Amino acid sequence: MVGIKQSDCTGCGAPVGFIDRHYCCRCTAQQKEKAARAACPRCGQQRVLQADTGRCITCSRVCTACGHPVRSKSSTLCRTCSRESERAAAKAPCSRCGRPGYLREDTGWCGHCSRPRQTRQPPRACDQCGRVRKHAGLGLCSACWQRHPDRPFVRAEHLIAEIDNPPYWLQDFTADLAAKYSVGRACTMITSLGRLLRDGQPDLPQSVLERSRHPGRSMGSLARALETFFTSHGLAMATDQAERLAAGRRQRRILAVPEPLRSPAEAFADFMIRSRERSRRAGTLPRTDATIETALTIVRDLSLFLAGERGKRDWALTDVHDLEAFMAGSPKARKRRLVVLGQFFRFARSQKIVLIDPARGLTARGPIGFTGATLTLDQQRVLFRRWTTDPAVHPHEALLGMLALLHGASSREVKMLQAVDLDCRARTARLGNRPHPVPLDPPSWAAVERCLAHREGQRTDNPHVMVTRQTKSGRGPASTAYVSHVLDACGFPPRMIRCTRLLDLVNTMDPKLVAAAFGMDPEATMIYLADHVDPGRLPDP
Repeated sequence: MVGIKQSDCTGCGAPVGFIDRHYCCRCTAQQKEKAARAACPRCGQQRVLQADTGRCITCSRVCTACGHPVRSKSSTLCRTCSRESERAAAKAPCSRCGRPGYLREDTGWCGHCSRPRQTRQPPRACDQCGRVRKHAGLGLCSACWQRHPDRPFVRAEHLIAEIDNPPYWLQDFTADLAAKYSVGRACTMITSLGRLLRDGQPDLPQSVLERSRHPGRSMGSLARALETFFTSHGLAMATDQAERLAAGRRQRRILAVPEPLRSPAEAFADFMIRSRERSRRAGTLPRTDATIETALTIVRDLSLFLAGERGKRDWALTDVHDLEAFMAGSPKARKRRLVVLGQFFRFARSQKIVLIDPARGLTARGPIGFTGATLTLDQQRVLFRRWTTDPAVHPHEALLGMLALLHGASSREVKMLQAVDLDCRARTARLGNRPHPVPLDPPSWAAVERCLAHREGQRTDNPHVMVTRQTKSGRGPASTAYVSHVLDACGFPPRMIRCTRLLDLVNTMDPKLVAAAFGMDPEATMIYLADHVDPGRLPDP
C-alpha cells in the first residue's frame, strides 16, 4: 500500500501532515497569535491589547494617583506615590503651628517648631550718632554706616578680591570718587565698574572708558568720572561726547526742515563742517558748533516759514519779498539772519539749487551804535544792596552780578575764572583776555570769597571758581545755559548789567583806554558813543 507524501512547511521546512496546507502546526499557531497582536499606543510594542484599556497588559496596570505604569500585579500605586503615601501617613498635625509634620518625641512638635531659633542681637548705642539701634557694621547703625567714608574703599577691596587681575589704577580711582561724590554714589559707581571689569573684555583705560558710555545723549556719571580721571592722569584720551552731542543737535535741526526743502539744508550743514575742517588745517578761525547750529536754526525757521505761510516747496521759488517778510518777524535778529541767509543762498547758487541769490541786494538797515537797554542809577543801587547784604542770594548770582555791575565782566569771563587766577594778597583777578589783573573792591572780593567757600563745600577738584552740581565731578566750566539763568532771580540779564557799566565808562573816559583795559578792539567801544555829545565841545550859550 502506497501512503500520501507529506509536503514541507513554507516557513520552517518541517513536514506538513495536512493536505492543502503550506505551514506546519507550529507556524500556523504563530501566525494566529501574530494576527491577534497590535502596536500598543503607550509602549509601541506588538502586544495583545486588552479590551477594556486598549493597551497591552503591562501598560494597563497604572498608578491610581499619578497614572505612571505599575509593574506589580497587586500594586495600585507606583513606587514614588507609595513612598509619598507612607510619609503622609506618618505625619500628624503639629500642636504649635497646626501644620502636618513629623512630630518629635522630645517636644511633640514638628521639626520646624522644634528647631531652636537664632536670637537677634539686641539694639545697641551707635558709636557715631549714639542712638540705640540695630548695628549694620563697625559698631554703627545702618544710617551711619551708609554715610561712612570707608565704604567705597571697602567695596573696592572686595572688587579687587573678586577679580583675578585687577587694574593698577583701581585704588586711585576709588580715592578720586570718594573725594568727589557721596558715599552711596561712589559705591554704586564702583559696583558698575566691577561689572565692566568682569565682562571678559580688556581692562585697558581707553577700552573701559568706551564700554562705560551710555548710548543716549548722556554718557553717564561713571563715564564722566572715568574720563576726568583718565585724562588728568594721562591714561586715556578724551571721548568724542561733545562732537556726538553737536552732531545730534545738527541732525534734529535738519530733520525739522520740511521734506522738499531738507536736502539742500543737509548739504549746507555738510559744507559748513567741511569748511571748518579746512579752516583747522589752515590755522585760521574755524566755525564753532554754536555758530553752525545757529545757522541751521535760521535755515530751519526760513524753511518752515516758506512752507507754512508762503506755500513754497522749493528753494528756487524764494524771492526778496519772502526774505523781507521772514526777517520782519524778528527785527532785532535781522543782521544775524541776513548774514546766514547770504551764506546759504550763495552756497545754493554755487550748487545750482537756485538761479538767483535773493539775499544779494538786502542790507541790515538799522541804527549804528548801542541801542540796548540799560539800568537806571536806582536799579543799580537796589542790585548792589541785594548782592552785598542779602545772605539768601546764591553765591554764583552775587559773583556774576558784582563783577558785571562794577567791573563790566561778561558771562564768559566769570564762568572761565579759575582759582589760580585770583591773588588773595593783592585781591586781584585775571578776567578773560584782559592784559592786566583787575583790582577788586571789598564788596566784589567778599562775593568771590562766598563763591570760594561754596566751592570748598562741594569737595571738588574743578579748578573754576563757579562750580555747579554737574561740573563738580569734572574739570570743565559751568554751562552757558546755567550762567545765562544765574541772574534770573534779580530780574535783569547779565548783558544789560555789563552794557550799563561799559556805557558809563566809555562816556566818562577815553574809549581807547577802556578798550585796552578790557582787552577789546577799539571799534567795539565806539558803538557806545553813537548818541553821546561831549558838552565841552558845544559852543557857550
